[in-house]
Amino acid sequence: MYEMVGAVKVIEDTQTFSSGFSKREFVITTEDRYPQDVKFEATKEKIEMVDRLKEGDRVKVSFNIRGNEYKGRYYVNLQAWKIENAGGEVDPALNQVTSEAEGGGNLDDLEESPF
Repeated sequence: MYEMVGAVKVIEDTQTFSSGFSKREFVITTEDRYPQDVKFEATKEKIEMVDRLKEGDRVKVSFNIRGNEYKGRYYVNLQAWKIENAGGEVDPALNQVTSEAEGGGNLDDLEESPF
């Protein structure tokens, strides 16, 4: 399990693929000495967590690192499974949206996506 704290910078629209697989990506800017913009994705029922975010919200993201190969290229995705209020402009209801299990998702779900 990994965690990262930062401010929400970008929230992308939900993407749905022909297989029925859905994901929604978002970016947070870390609070490190040298801030980084880090992209996460939420899949399936976890998309609801991202629906509650607003740009500028300060959040703590719990995530898993997923890697896969597609047509000879290798990809790494950071799959968010829990998003918590870390202070700032976050909707109080956000703390109630969490996963029952750490992780979730399956690389087989990605068959239609190069990511």
